[in-house]
Amino acid sequence: MSVIDAERDAMRRAFELALGGPRGENPQVGAVLLSATGEVLAEGWHRGAGTAHAEVDALSKLPAGAARGATAVVTLEPCNHTGRTGPCAVALIEAGIARVVYAVADPGDASSGGGERLRAAGVDVVGGVLEEDGIRLLESWLTVQRLQRPHVTVKWAQSLDGRAAASDGTSQWITGPEARADVHLRRADADAIIAGTGTVLADDPALTARRPDGTLYEHQPRPVVLGTRAVPQEAALRRHPRPFMQDEGEDLPDLLDRLRQLGAHRVFVEGGPTIASAFLRAGLVDEVLVYLAPTLLGGDRLAVGDLGIPTISAQRRLDVRAIERLGDDLLVVATPKEAP
Repeated sequence: MSVIDAERDAMRRAFELALGGPRGENPQVGAVLLSATGEVLAEGWHRGAGTAHAEVDALSKLPAGAARGATAVVTLEPCNHTGRTGPCAVALIEAGIARVVYAVADPGDASSGGGERLRAAGVDVVGGVLEEDGIRLLESWLTVQRLQRPHVTVKWAQSLDGRAAASDGTSQWITGPEARADVHLRRADADAIIAGTGTVLADDPALTARRPDGTLYEHQPRPVVLGTRAVPQEAALRRHPRPFMQDEGEDLPDLLDRLRQLGAHRVFVEGGPTIASAFLRAGLVDEVLVYLAPTLLGGDRLAVGDLGIPTISAQRRLDVRAIERLGDDLLVVATPKEAP
């Protein structure tokens, strides 16, 4: 049976609702309950670990029995396990839901199988509705589930001729204020931000996420410095609201594993060419952000260093997901063609 327009509209609304929940250990999930005629009965979303899941949140807003025969439209396949809360698949069955439409299948070993459980109970189940949009919503969480490591974004700013700095090493500022504001907004969405000691010593970055007026965003990424050189006592980094972590940077997979154990699900790498190249070379990058300024610098200060590519046939191809105009600059958002 084809998905009716009302269900697609409800799924788009569920994506919006999902954004009301926090990003982190648990996925952002939204749910909309529809009547048999496509009217919205209730909405819900997941507000964080230990709170009601989106489906149960929506059901809680209806009188007992009012959901019987309804359709549940959910961004993620209803879970099938008992954790801090019970399985959503069972809650939907007990509420008398007749049809479930979801965007993304649950990849978890323990939590998946909700669709099968619903079908076994006689519920009509349709998966993969607006799936690409759902994957974009859940991308970092899905990366953690699939790869058992944080989602890694590598960012750099460069001139049109691919340089990250002038011949004397100065790099502030290649891009304009709109591009820099976008970077800070993305920092605020990350759990950890990584820079190398070279960048810390040369540019003295604060590694905070700041609004254009200079005030700090509520959420601040944990600063991580790679390298063995000491961070000066007067460095701006030492005034970060969260204490920085320093690592030699010799074992990036181990570093990511430790960051995940500390609760980091999204890692933002903007530590200069050496650090960016190391993550790219190791195949540990899920997203690339390139801020492209309409300027020329020349010289040998390339934005990216050696990636271990000996010949053109070994090039690392990317899928361009978006190109945005930010003042005079361009932002290119890309992902590896071959997922890590």
